[in-house]
Amino acid sequence: MFAKTVTGSMAGMVHGLTIGHLTESVVQRSKRMILDTLGVGLLGTGTEVFQKVLQYSKIYSSDRSSTVWGQSNLRLPPLYASFTNGVAIHSMDFDDTWHPATHPSGAVLPTLISIAEAMPPKQKYSGLDLLLAFNVGIEVQGRLMRFSNEASDIPKRFHPPAVVGTLGSAAAAAKFMGLHQSGCREALAIAASYSGAPMANAATQTKPLHIGNAAKNGLEAACLAYLGLEGNKQILDLESGFGAFYADYAPQMLPSLNSYTWLLGEQDVAIKRFPAHLGMHWVADAAFSVRKHIVENDELLPIDSIQKIVLKVPDAKYVNRPFPNSEHEARHSFQFNACSALLDGHMSVQSFSDDNIHRPQLKQLLQKMQVEHPKDNKPNFEKLYCEISVTLQNGVIITERCDTFYGHWRKPLSQEDLVKKFRSNASTVLSREAVDGIIETVEKLENVVDCSVLSSLLRLREISTADQMVSL
Repeated sequence: MFAKTVTGSMAGMVHGLTIGHLTESVVQRSKRMILDTLGVGLLGTGTEVFQKVLQYSKIYSSDRSSTVWGQSNLRLPPLYASFTNGVAIHSMDFDDTWHPATHPSGAVLPTLISIAEAMPPKQKYSGLDLLLAFNVGIEVQGRLMRFSNEASDIPKRFHPPAVVGTLGSAAAAAKFMGLHQSGCREALAIAASYSGAPMANAATQTKPLHIGNAAKNGLEAACLAYLGLEGNKQILDLESGFGAFYADYAPQMLPSLNSYTWLLGEQDVAIKRFPAHLGMHWVADAAFSVRKHIVENDELLPIDSIQKIVLKVPDAKYVNRPFPNSEHEARHSFQFNACSALLDGHMSVQSFSDDNIHRPQLKQLLQKMQVEHPKDNKPNFEKLYCEISVTLQNGVIITERCDTFYGHWRKPLSQEDLVKKFRSNASTVLSREAVDGIIETVEKLENVVDCSVLSSLLRLREISTADQMVSL
């Protein structure tokens, strides 16, 4: 019966994939994803939205608990540790992005780290166990998105991590917890009823909850499946099942495990250089190129010499924000990122501070902005481009186009730059020793005996008076 349905086929994949199926390419790519996700999660613990969900989650208690990243003595039940850590990861829109469009790692990694730490001491999970379960969770998301052509484009109606991420988290947790094939199937079915979040909450403090909920709800689905709760055994086959999310849903049987090929081996992820919606990275790189024609090095941009700016981008309404008023709106604004990159010549975490967003010079540039949507510029992270033309007061027109930004899967960050990003993010919270420890642990993850060591490194340690005196 299992082999005759897509749901059964997916459950068979979740249950049947083994460490032996992992390839060197998949291991290396997933370790990069894990390191980057830990870094952006640690950085995200300083955001307002993280503090709000942390305050809420403190009302829960349990005999089993897991670390809240970047906190000293605060532990929460695994469900709420997954939730708060997931929110931290997406709180600045700094986490990885895949194609078809979703943020794959944030829904899966907090779940697995929480489980590893909360289990009894006798039940240890190795680094290879973590890598396998992590990749199963990523794989499920990729397979689900490939059941729809609509999923390839920038989303319009719902946020994909809240849908495929929830099932990815459930699959990863089911794999980690050793559920039988029937339990894996039930976990997927249960997770489907936890899925969904509207795109209208993009560019608000609520959007990061989509990742946190995906991590938490997927774990809860796997726990309920472990206890014997049942769902529809054809949830992935039916239009009224997972097909409810896509108008062109066309599920397919998965490849045989004897010749299984991981999607991550075929399609790498994009890793961001600054915290904003992925589309903003094309815009920023095009703007940097234009700026070089106007000024040299760190010279101030002569705003008064600019007559107008024409920005050619895909028609994606939720990132078309002419005058953003908050950091979350700025992270989702083609116009803001183009003008900020032109003005400063760089983009960083600080680019989205209130002071930078409300600068008079930036508002002056925004008023010169015009946006066009060429028909050949598709709202698709594989196909889109950004073109910026700046017309100067003397009539000179400077045009630059970005087809692939640095950090895109076609042009991946070097390992050196990825580690540099992690250090910059993690060092806002952790000591240098902890940062070095995480880098070393992830680098050698396939040889780690007990992956819960990551939790001890992610926990902020109080600095003693003596240490403070030494540092002074």
